[in-house]
Amino acid sequence: IQLVFNKLRSILQAKGVKAMESIHTDFDVEKHEAITGIPAPSEDLKGKVLDEVVKGYYLNDKLIRFAKVVVGK
Repeated sequence: IQLVFNKLRSILQAKGVKAMESIHTDFDVEKHEAITGIPAPSEDLKGKVLDEVVKGYYLNDKLIRFAKVVVGK
């Protein structure tokens, strides 16, 4: 199963699909879908993505799936 997964992932990457890195970035409504908000553990994490529930993906720098995230408030 792992070999098939790695092969599929490498084929998708060759076609231009890449995962979005969201954790500890500013919340952007154009790229993220907020599932919930939790109290931020520190002041500098307010308004930032604390956890990623579902990864977002790009296809040749075009957003094809929003990341579902938890935001600090």
